[in-house]
Amino acid sequence: MLNMLFRFGTPLLGIGCLAMVCLILAGQPWSLALLESDGAQEFKIVFLSIILEAFPFILLGVIFSALLQVFVTDEMIRKLTPKHHMVGILFGALLGLVFPLCECGMIPVVRRLIRKGMPAYIGIVYLLAGPIINPIVFTSTYAAFRLEPQMAYDRLIIAFIVTVIIGLLLHRFMKGSPLKESSGNIPAHRHEHEHEHNHHHDHHDHHDHHEHAPNPVKKSRRLSATLSHASDEFFDMGKYLIFGALLTAVIQSFIDRQAFEAVADQPVLSYFFMMGLAFLLSICSTSDAFIAASFGGMFDHGPLLAFLVFGPMIDLKNTMMMLSAFRARIVLSITLLTFALVLASVWLLEVLR
Repeated sequence: MLNMLFRFGTPLLGIGCLAMVCLILAGQPWSLALLESDGAQEFKIVFLSIILEAFPFILLGVIFSALLQVFVTDEMIRKLTPKHHMVGILFGALLGLVFPLCECGMIPVVRRLIRKGMPAYIGIVYLLAGPIINPIVFTSTYAAFRLEPQMAYDRLIIAFIVTVIIGLLLHRFMKGSPLKESSGNIPAHRHEHEHEHNHHHDHHDHHDHHEHAPNPVKKSRRLSATLSHASDEFFDMGKYLIFGALLTAVIQSFIDRQAFEAVADQPVLSYFFMMGLAFLLSICSTSDAFIAASFGGMFDHGPLLAFLVFGPMIDLKNTMMMLSAFRARIVLSITLLTFALVLASVWLLEVLR
């Protein structure tokens, strides 16, 4: 379904833009009024801001992914990844402290790490925890909540607890590879126990035909190979980012801020509302704390914390990009599991406080 949407959606969108340009050049007054309306202006601002905000992180992610592809062998990944599953989960949850990538740029990196031999449950833990458990996001949250610095610490604690639990559940129940177009026959939680020669069975995926150790890319060709892989990854992820940003801009342009006040006083509904809002707004984790702080006069600590934890893990544009790399069933399972665990963890923290 998604493949059909992206196959025919892009040319149809291009035709629509071309038709609008023709109307403008023809001087149709109603078309000019439509483009200059308040809703259209807000839509353009939101759409462009999401693209421009996410673009450098996508670029950073695909470049890092390409460097992994060309310069890092499967054997190196296997040696660096902890063998014990509990240590591996903690490793994935804290990896963002060393590689502080935004959620916009992490999916190609995590996909590459999994294809190179990192157990899938560790990669997914890093995907969920990295956008929050990193020094850049902690600093921005601390700055946004200067009068309530506990929010920055609570955000780290809840994110760590949730991702560790998810890692344990994935290690226990995820039996196959979550990636699209991979052999996927080896149980994802047993990769670290397999013999080295088993990785040769993974070359069914034509995108990774030179990914296995020893790396056959010659030194003289590594730069061109890096640029080639980066461009492939960028266009693969970019179409999902644009589509997610389009949907997000439409939603943001038609949400009335006054509607927030109607649910702010509802103890349970306020949690669901703020988590749903975080999903729809799809704000980068490096700047979402400032958006959350703007609602500080209406919502309590708990709903704001749920907004700050759930949004960077699962949002609309990120879900669209995840669907390009992972199987739909895995994405749905991770989304529902993350939602339930974040809601329960934040609520329990507020009860115990």
